[in-house]
Amino acid sequence: MSKLTRETAEQTSVGRVVSVNVGQPRTIEWLAELVSTSIWKFPVTGRIAAQGVNLAGDEQADRRVHGGHDKAVYSYAQEDADWWGWELGRPVEPGSFGENLTLSGVDVTGAIVGERWAIGTALFEVCQPRIPCFKLGARMGDSGFPPRFAAAGRPGAYLRILAEGEVGAGDAVHVVHRPDHGLTVGDVAHIYHRDHRRAAHLLRVPELASVLRNWAEKQVRVNLGRNA
Repeated sequence: MSKLTRETAEQTSVGRVVSVNVGQPRTIEWLAELVSTSIWKFPVTGRIAAQGVNLAGDEQADRRVHGGHDKAVYSYAQEDADWWGWELGRPVEPGSFGENLTLSGVDVTGAIVGERWAIGTALFEVCQPRIPCFKLGARMGDSGFPPRFAAAGRPGAYLRILAEGEVGAGDAVHVVHRPDHGLTVGDVAHIYHRDHRRAAHLLRVPELASVLRNWAEKQVRVNLGRNA
């Protein structure tokens, strides 16, 4: 099942959309500083347009590090959110990790980089894991949460919008294409956080987000220098 098409999408349904979540920039005080962030996302009803580099009604506070083509839509598995609920000892509502799509029945961490999902009338492409920053700590009310999130190995996945359309809660998620290279979102996160020696593996994945390809190229040069 390495090459799939829209015509076979009905045979490859892997899950559904629990909620579509959007948010606008807000200014908060965090660690004695004022910070602009859009990590507070909340479920919306109806059909939501996926177009350009955003869902309708969603915006990023700082496009230098968030949003854009390779971070148009952030997806997170309901199953991983439930795990965090158990870990944290409290319910974790949809949108709590700043995700735009809360998905059920989808192995987001196990998704192949470059995998394409047909959801509603839109088409998305998996392109990178979430690399947590301090704003996730602000959202969770814990400055130590970002490294904890990274260590848990449940990063969620950023998606490109390949074909514009509309999505909504209850939509099925159909896998319509899987590349042959086999590198998953979880693999990328593990290499980035824990196993820099395998950085060269990332360069074999043309669908990987450019920021991580650039990181991998630099890391390969560092590794070569260490081995010289």
